[in-house]
Amino acid sequence: MTRHWRLFLKVTLPLSALNLINQASRTVMAIIGPVLAVEFSLSASELGLLAACMFAAYAVAQLPEGVALDVIGPRRVQAAFGLVATAGFAVFALADGLPGFVVARVLLGIGVSAGLMAVLKANTQWFAPTQVASMSGIAGVIGGLGSVLTTTPAQAALPTLGWRGVLWVLCALSCAAALWIFVSVPDKRREGARPSFKAELAVMVAIGRSPVFWRYGPAVAMLAVMNFAYLGLWAGPWLRDVAGYEGQARANTLLFYTLGAMAGVMLIGAATSRTQARGYRGVAVLLWCHAGLFAAQIALALQPGAAAVPWVWVVFAFFAAGSTPGYVIVGQMFPREQMGRVSTAVNTLTLVGAFLLQTAIGALLDLWPRTSDGGWDPRGYSTALALSAAIQIIVALRLARRRPEIGR
Repeated sequence: MTRHWRLFLKVTLPLSALNLINQASRTVMAIIGPVLAVEFSLSASELGLLAACMFAAYAVAQLPEGVALDVIGPRRVQAAFGLVATAGFAVFALADGLPGFVVARVLLGIGVSAGLMAVLKANTQWFAPTQVASMSGIAGVIGGLGSVLTTTPAQAALPTLGWRGVLWVLCALSCAAALWIFVSVPDKRREGARPSFKAELAVMVAIGRSPVFWRYGPAVAMLAVMNFAYLGLWAGPWLRDVAGYEGQARANTLLFYTLGAMAGVMLIGAATSRTQARGYRGVAVLLWCHAGLFAAQIALALQPGAAAVPWVWVVFAFFAAGSTPGYVIVGQMFPREQMGRVSTAVNTLTLVGAFLLQTAIGALLDLWPRTSDGGWDPRGYSTALALSAAIQIIVALRLARRRPEIGR
């Protein structure tokens, strides 16, 4: 076995396991959200808040977490956060109303907040620059299995385990992943004296002031925002209220969505690495991702026929997955030792955007009366998709406006 794959098994794979939990914690709401809405009479705004409060906690954790990943290292940070996620799943499974669900989602937001960022940091430490995007793409596929588990398998398990049982399974998996990381992942020895906390904080401030960060960061974040907002919550209700899909059909479509995202993160990651190996930057890859995602949103806003629905969501998922290599593209514009802070800075934009968009979608849906079966009016969904498409195209046009210089 080559050194390359030994590192993958020792470093990337265990960290990807907790990123799998990260994905599952977000996408499980698409399956259990409609169940909770009926069982606890939650409105669209309450359901949106329940999903979005996780992203608020996730966002608050990002900046200190970025410093921790760069200074302490992904091994200890991820092992500790994995135990926080374990507690979050346990509280969710035991809760009996909206306040308890909110507390649980906040704990989960903190616990899974370093999922992808820790993988990117570790891959940057241990692999050559031209290998980072492709290895991160493979890690993204593994993480995507979390979404697979919380689509058709979770739907199939609901009659037997109930939504609480599904959460207890995720609780156990989170604990196991945290222990695996602590035992397997090595610490990367830091060269030279460790900078003071003030110096580390100054680096974070410099990243936040960088014109390069503000040109590329929002474009990458917007791809991820779309994935968070729709797969994380609203794709499931859309499939029920617009496409007329129930139960297993809805779960199967979400499974196709997840498989599309997994294919996207691997193929787009490989394309990014190949582009970089030939001496080019990955901006064109990001622009193609934005174009494909925009087209999918317009198609969904026009409410396609039932036969076309799964394919449109697959296209949506494929291009939204371009956010993962996008983090690598932005991070590599800064010194390698700053990858944790750069990626968490981009993720802060993502999570704030996801919080705002999920909440806005819930508010838009509540502008129309509930349907006779307790769902939401399809016109509300189309309005929400038109809004998100408009925001996305503004961000993409800013990215395409001119070719920025590399560096800070």
